[in-house]
Formats: sequence, structure tokens, C-alpha cells
Amino acid sequence: MKIVRWICLLIATVLFLLPFYLLLRNGLSTRAEITAPDWKLFPDTVHWENFGTLFGNSEVPFARSLLNSVVVALLQTVGLLLICSLAGYGLARIPYRHSKKVFYAVIATLMIPTSVTFVPSFVVVSSLGWISDLRGLIIPGLFSAFSVFLFRQYFLDFPAELEEAGRLDGLTRWGVFWRIVAPNSLGFFAALAVITFIGSWNAFLWPLIIAQDPSSWTVQVALSGLLTAQNPQLNLLFLAAAVSILPIVLLFVFLQRYLVQGVAESGLKG
Repeated sequence: MKIVRWICLLIATVLFLLPFYLLLRNGLSTRAEITAPDWKLFPDTVHWENFGTLFGNSEVPFARSLLNSVVVALLQTVGLLLICSLAGYGLARIPYRHSKKVFYAVIATLMIPTSVTFVPSFVVVSSLGWISDLRGLIIPGLFSAFSVFLFRQYFLDFPAELEEAGRLDGLTRWGVFWRIVAPNSLGFFAALAVITFIGSWNAFLWPLIIAQDPSSWTVQVALSGLLTAQNPQLNLLFLAAAVSILPIVLLFVFLQRYLVQGVAESGLKG
């Protein structure tokens, strides 16, 4: 049985790494080698100059798109964690008459398809003059009902004794949150940060609508620009895809334990 398990793990590893191999193999090849009828595991010559061609492409500013994606994903992650953590803590710990009604209203928004809100959101962003502006990409994504729900579930199970000790020491509710609750919840914050960053980095439809100028493209829009060009260069497309997923792979490798910890601490069952 041990040998069978190792064989299964080996097969799963090969299947998992196969797409990454194809991206690197085709990205460092020429277009003729990609479409050649005789397949080779590795190209005869590794074309490192494809990196220079990719980042020097004047039609698709890939380097600027990578920078835009980093800025949008980081600011959106920080802003969402700040807003949603405060909302979740308020719903979990601050008693007031209509708290349950507010919570149910927030949960009800999860049943609304995202595509339904695209038109009104676009109208609002357009009226504010944020088309082809990073503000139009960042600000509409600073709130997530699902993140509020997760924060509320987590804070419901947070030890109330720690908060009471802080109140006895003279801390206000705001001070309790920033000095006691937040520092003792860094693992859960990190888990949601990873999920939010990945979702923001991979977002395509909203940036495609808002980022109409190439200078405001994100990396996913830049990839679509390489794909829909009149003369698509397949090797550059594969190489750009490999470069674009590298930050996500590194983020997942170093912070994957927080994903499991976050789900375990959120109070979700099943």
C-alpha cells in the first residue's frame, strides 16, 4: 500500500507540473518549434531573448501591466481586510438592535450574480471619471460580503476574556480591536489576504471593462491583448502566462498553511 500511495502521488505531481512545463517549454521556443509536427521535450535552443521581446513589446505594455496588477492587488487586499474586518467585528461583538438584520442584508448580497452589478457599477465609475484609472479598478473591490461573513464567524469564536481584560485596562472598543483582537488574529488575516490577493490578481472582466487605455491594463488584460492580436506570437503568449502566474505560485508556496488555518478558524463546518 505504501508503494501504491507513492505511485499515486508521483502521478498527481506529474499531472500538476505538466501545465507549468508546457508554459516554460513553449515560452522559450520559437513559433515554428511550437507548431512543428514532431514534438520535442525541449527546444534545440533555449531562446532567452523572448523575455526581452515580451517586455519590449510596444503594443502590449506587459511590464506596466505587471506593475498595475501588483498595485491593484496589494491596495485592494489591504483595503478589503481593513473594511471587512471592522464590519465583521462590529457584527460579531457590538450589540445593537438591528445587527441581525444588517447581517442578513449583507448575506443576501451573496445571492446577487456579479454580472448583474456590472452595468450600475460601470455607470458610477464612469460618472466619477475613473475609466482607465487605477481608482476604478481598486475602489469597487474594497468590500466583500463573503469576507465580512468569514470575519464575523471568526470573531464569534474569539476568546471574549481577552477583550474583557483589555476593557478593564481602560482600552476603548477601538483599542481592543487594534491592540488585542487584530494582533491575535494574524493567521486568519493572512489567510484572507492570500485569497483576496489571488482573486484580485486573476480578475479579468472588470479590468477589461474599466482599463480601456493600455497604460492602465492589468496583467490579465495584457494576456488577452497578446491572444487577440492580428499576428499572435504563441511563444510570447506562453511566456507571458508563465511570468504572470509566478507571483501567485510563490505566494501559495510560502503561505499555503494560512489557507488551511483560515478555513479551520472561520467556524465553517463540513
